[in-house]
Amino acid sequence: MTQPFINTPDGTPLFYKDWGTGQPIVFSHGWPLSADAWDSQMLFLAGQGYRVIAHDRRGHGRSGQTWGGNDMDTYADDLAALIEALDLKDAVLVGHSTGGGEVARYIGRHGTKRVAKAVLISAVPPLMLKTAGNPGGLSIEVFDGIRKGVTDDRSQFFKDLAMPFFGFNRDGAKVSQGQIDSFWRQGMQGSVKGQYDCIEQFSAVDFTQDLKKFDVPALVLHGDDDQIVPIDASGKRSAQLIPDAQLQIIPGASHGMCAVNADVINAALLAFIKG
Repeated sequence: MTQPFINTPDGTPLFYKDWGTGQPIVFSHGWPLSADAWDSQMLFLAGQGYRVIAHDRRGHGRSGQTWGGNDMDTYADDLAALIEALDLKDAVLVGHSTGGGEVARYIGRHGTKRVAKAVLISAVPPLMLKTAGNPGGLSIEVFDGIRKGVTDDRSQFFKDLAMPFFGFNRDGAKVSQGQIDSFWRQGMQGSVKGQYDCIEQFSAVDFTQDLKKFDVPALVLHGDDDQIVPIDASGKRSAQLIPDAQLQIIPGASHGMCAVNADVINAALLAFIKG
């Protein structure tokens, strides 16, 4: 039995799940969630003979709620600390949304000596914020609105955000109150300070140089109805920047497709990992 926490270099406790045996698959979750967001993928892939590991990012879920250190470099170093503490080799790194930035920055800072493959799902790289050099990004007002939502009424904001996150605001969508409740629960479990700081990290950090350092097989999965991280400025551009990356577009899928379209995502992950 492994312990459910490691201590990062600055002493922050990092919660993680570690199930099954075999080649390790390491999951990095999106904002404002926790490792629980990966339950569908972890249960499926552990049943296929893989060891599945997912941690709560600092300031999220059950991990330590630090005042400082809520930045992408530290997130990547925390991921490195987990991989090294568990002595993982030949690992497949999978990152959703902000977690995709964490995976990219990990490879940019720590290389791929312990990594066999990488997957970015609905991920924020290369850059979400609209700038002179990134005209297809989202305006600063979008992210200022998220900051306002977190500081004014975080609880209601997370309930409202779950609707476009899972595509439940689309005509004909089958709305799951359970998914909304789970999103809210995971969000409210985290630190408001950590989550507030993370908004700048997923919006304004440029991962272009990190993506260019990928030297392992990579899969970019993205839904073409992602209302949170629109595909044109993210998934499509990342697939162009990562050497020899595969781009798989899921028609009609939302940002939360790992939950809403779990069977499709699980099959795509298994095929890529086995391929």
